[in-house]
Amino acid sequence: MGTITTKDGTQIYYKDWGAGPVVALSHGWPLSSDSWESLMYFLATNGYRVIAHDRRGHGRSSQPSEGNEMDTYADDLAELLDRLDVKEVTLIGFSTGGGEVARYIGRHGTKRVRKAGLISAVPPLMLKTDQNPGGIPIEVFDGFRKAQLANRADFYRDVASGPFYGYNRPGAKPSQGLIDFWWLQGMMAGHKNTFECIKAFSETDFTEDLKKFDVPTLIIHGDDDQVVPIDRGGRAASELVKNSKLVVYEGAPHGLTDTHKDRFNADILAFLKA
Repeated sequence: MGTITTKDGTQIYYKDWGAGPVVALSHGWPLSSDSWESLMYFLATNGYRVIAHDRRGHGRSSQPSEGNEMDTYADDLAELLDRLDVKEVTLIGFSTGGGEVARYIGRHGTKRVRKAGLISAVPPLMLKTDQNPGGIPIEVFDGFRKAQLANRADFYRDVASGPFYGYNRPGAKPSQGLIDFWWLQGMMAGHKNTFECIKAFSETDFTEDLKKFDVPTLIIHGDDDQVVPIDRGGRAASELVKNSKLVVYEGAPHGLTDTHKDRFNADILAFLKA
């Protein structure tokens, strides 16, 4: 575990576990690298070096007032990979982290990248626009912002105990520990940072970034994702990314990396070995 300091003075915290081919993980909003702990442990004990950072404003990284948008997130990731001088990296991004991976490839190319993974990811574009009529109306994201300003602690509890893990579905069996862990990660993040990140994950158009992918790409998405609907996320992304494979988890929610972790970890390992 360590930190780097970016060009604008932001400290980025990262974990670096194991040895072998390199996998770098980008987490979702408003979480941290801790959200990847199951996959990190699994891969590190199966012969891989796994790097996961806390995005600026999240987890144990600095909480700068500026730079809470996708270009800077991608540039922070580039600085981390450059500083560690890792090559032939498999980049995997979950949700907002999928946007970070897409924008990284769009801005920095694949000179360090061997493969990519987009998991429950926000690309190509979540927001409803004239060019994206099937997207989510801006009023939904305005509601997120209103709820965060009104009572961030309650808002995060509601997300984790409801749509994120599908615990609002009939017959669901919520894990209070998992809900609390999600809430704790969210509350460690900066209020201003996570507020501004809502715009970053919902309004950024990654269409041109996805067209620049030139490495094998695994796309995993649940077809009961209430946060990033599969038609707006995984299915749309798979049509834009050359040499991609879409794997649909039937009935899976947004947070499938935890609810379906055994299957997910096995699928990632198989993709790495292929």
